[in-house]
Amino acid sequence: MEKKKILFVCLGNICRSPAAEGIMKTISQKNGMKDKLFIDSAGTIAYHAGENPDARMVMHALKRGYVLDHKARKFNPEKDFQYFDYIVTMDNQNNADIKSLDINGIYKNKIFKMTDFSKEFKVNEVPDPYYSGPEGFENVIDILEDACNGLLKKIENDS
Repeated sequence: MEKKKILFVCLGNICRSPAAEGIMKTISQKNGMKDKLFIDSAGTIAYHAGENPDARMVMHALKRGYVLDHKARKFNPEKDFQYFDYIVTMDNQNNADIKSLDINGIYKNKIFKMTDFSKEFKVNEVPDPYYSGPEGFENVIDILEDACNGLLKKIENDS
């Protein structure tokens, strides 16, 4: 299997997408897929570029065994569309923002919503936990664990 490249995208790249990146790295390692995937994350805005993930998300992820080792960056349409096989957005606005950068619709088959891969959780978006309390971060991790497992199954089936 050729190495598949996954990019998770949220707004600022400090909560949801770095959490998805860390969770997917752990899940892929546990399933013997670590060497078959390249996993990264980005934001639709550059406001937090160069920053570490949100300390609250880091803490909640670490409690479940996930390490979030990432520096925030902005999505780069000139490079990211061509490089990545799966561009996975966290909510409807992120999805619309990324699709709007694909002016000619060349990469539309690479763009997904995270919740497209959910099996247990019947949700339409991964909510932004930034202005919520601890339960918001825990909820995001629950949704991401479910969806990352679903995405891994899709990648295995696509290969």
